[in-house]
Amino acid sequence: MDDVALRALLEQCAGGALSIDEVIRELRYLPYADLGFARVDHHRELRLGLPEAVYGPGKTPEHVAAIVAALLDANTGPILVTRASAEQYQAVLAVTPEAEFLSPAALIVARRAVAAAGGPTLAVVSAGTADLPVAEEAACTADALGVLVERLYDVGVAGLHRLLAGRAMLDRAAAVIVVAGMDGALASVVGGLLAAPVIAVPTSVGYGAGAGGIAPLLTMLNACAPGVVAVNIDNGFGAAVFATLMLRRGAVERAAASGLNGFPG
Repeated sequence: MDDVALRALLEQCAGGALSIDEVIRELRYLPYADLGFARVDHHRELRLGLPEAVYGPGKTPEHVAAIVAALLDANTGPILVTRASAEQYQAVLAVTPEAEFLSPAALIVARRAVAAAGGPTLAVVSAGTADLPVAEEAACTADALGVLVERLYDVGVAGLHRLLAGRAMLDRAAAVIVVAGMDGALASVVGGLLAAPVIAVPTSVGYGAGAGGIAPLLTMLNACAPGVVAVNIDNGFGAAVFATLMLRRGAVERAAASGLNGFPG
């Protein structure tokens, strides 16, 4: 949107042809920054409550740094680069020296949200240590988005006593992300134990018949426990964003019911 179009829209509002709500609906989808190699969506934060995230693979360090700079300039929320490389991180540091590189999550956090005290807790559970990179992508993403995160790793179905030892932590979680490869059975087990919603993340960890994560994905899609949903293979980021939006929506509804305004934090 340029100045001429914006002026015309505001003049229609001032003249009574458009209501304030109609103008807000128009502005929700505008504008974006055209960098030549990328069109950066600056109104995603207004629409979704979270700025656009940057997917690192396939982008040069210079491209990543330029996109991050544009996002930092026009947004107020957390800025993330997923599946990032060390080279991309060095380029981002030149733009914002406060940026963090979180390994093994391979996540650059150029700006993070601050978790609200006493907010809902998200538990991130992994079946095995080999699933840790995907689990950490989920945990670090949710943490950077302002969610209180607790971790419970290497508690797969081959030794269920390890999972049960963490029951107190699981019981206080408002939602749970379960990350598992191999047979992917852990999501059903957790879903059958808890009242909290479970977001299942299949990983590509496993031997040949696992088909790069297809086997655990199918297991999770066919979970016999109610309240289990599945995201794509190795998609810890997507699981974390889904959990964040769900927890925020719940907080907004609770605040509205109690007469408060907005989401704390």
